[in-house]
Parts: sequence; C-alpha cells; structure tokens
Amino acid sequence: MLSVPKKLKFLKFQKGKAFNKVTSSRELRFGSMGIKALEAGRISSSQLFALKQTLNKYIKKNGKIFLNIFPHTPITRKAVKVRMGKGKGSVDHYVYKVKPGTIICEIETKETSLAEKALRQGRRKISLSTKLITELNNYA
Repeated sequence: MLSVPKKLKFLKFQKGKAFNKVTSSRELRFGSMGIKALEAGRISSSQLFALKQTLNKYIKKNGKIFLNIFPHTPITRKAVKVRMGKGKGSVDHYVYKVKPGTIICEIETKETSLAEKALRQGRRKISLSTKLITELNNYA
C-alpha cells in the first residue's frame, strides 16, 4: 500500500525553493546500518514502497526496518489533452523532499552481511545517489 498522509493543512502545495544546502550529517538512531542521501531531490511514495518491499524480502524476521521519511508533499498533475488554464490539476502522488545528508532508512540486525546485501538492493529503488553507512563510518 502506498503511503498517503491522513490529513494536510492544504490539499495542494506550491513547489517551493531549491534545497541543495547540505544539512549536518545525521547519525543513525535506531539501526546499525542505513542508507544516506548524497544529493537533494524527491523520493515518491511508490519508491519508498518498493524500498520497503525489497528490504523485507531480504531481512524477513531476522531484523527490524526503520523508514525515517514519509511523503507529505502532494504533487499535482493536469489530465492528458486538457487545455491551459482552468486552475491547478488534481493531486497525482506524494513525495518527500530529501536534503543531502538525510538518512532514508535503517536496519537493525545481528547479521551485517544480510543487512548490507538488503541495503545494496534497496539503493537501486531510489532515484538519488546514496551511500551505505554503519555505526562505525557514521561520522565520515
């Protein structure tokens, strides 16, 4: 099931400014390994769903998965073959605006090789450049 917010203050948002400013490098809070974004961009709810499915496929009941982000920003799109004007389009999907340095997800498990394999496969589902981080190289 795709992630959709329960309630928003406004139904439709404006695009906003570019967010290429690097945030301070956050630390792992829940897990021992994680995926960290290296560039700014958008992650859609379908990409997050595919990431979660991939991680669950490898980890199963050997560990716990923590998704640190949730798509709150609605993206609108006008229907095909509709002329210009007549207001803003309807909400098409939801995204999360990622800043560089944001930790997207974390895994807590005893088997580090299994977690590393799962996170390598999960990185392919995200359209941004990312890297694997562990508790040891968290500060690098």
